[in-house]
Amino acid sequence: METLEFIIYPDGRVQEKVTGIVGASCAEVTAAIEAQLGQVLNHEPTSEFFATQVQQSSVVNTQTSFSDW
Repeated sequence: METLEFIIYPDGRVQEKVTGIVGASCAEVTAAIEAQLGQVLNHEPTSEFFATQVQQSSVVNTQTSFSDW
């Protein structure tokens, strides 16, 4: 599940936390929001940022032989 969490402090600072998005694509998701919020002072990548998506594929080869009895 992808989530964006925002904490808005009394002095106007906004802390944004992104979870559930693997890799650098979180920057694409948050770019428009950050542009509207104002100047970004700090980025702290999480372990999900450095993770890679695992895609598993399997190919099954079957061979059937018939005997002529």
